[in-house]
Amino acid sequence: MAYGSITDEELGELVQRTELATSAFMRGDMNRYLALTPHAPGFMLMNPFGGEPTRYENRSESLLKAADYFKAGEARLDVVQTYASGDLVVFVMIERQHGEVAGLPDQEWPLRVTQIYRRNGSEWQLVYRHADPLVHRISLDQAAKLARG
Repeated sequence: MAYGSITDEELGELVQRTELATSAFMRGDMNRYLALTPHAPGFMLMNPFGGEPTRYENRSESLLKAADYFKAGEARLDVVQTYASGDLVVFVMIERQHGEVAGLPDQEWPLRVTQIYRRNGSEWQLVYRHADPLVHRISLDQAAKLARG
């Protein structure tokens, strides 16, 4: 079956490549991550630490600086939903990952993630990523406290 302009086979390959890239990220292997996940110029990130969205013309430099922050990790993706239309694909997923983060011992690091890819020629480039750590439910009071800062 084809979704817009992407086939089931291409979609499966993109999911698999995304999972491999996420594991590389959790190991701090940003060169491998970047090879598996080309970022479009103007890539937008809403990172799991909060704050305003960040736009990057070239994502490589900031990722390479973060390489030492992540070590010895791996990831598995639970893809909740995919959407495709024309040259856009959206993944809604839970990244079930763990690793040594910020010099701390191995820890769980699950994230709720939405990623949008755009086809550029024959290549799927990441144009948008939103990640947050709210995999486990929180109360309305907790959410309100977070919203207040």
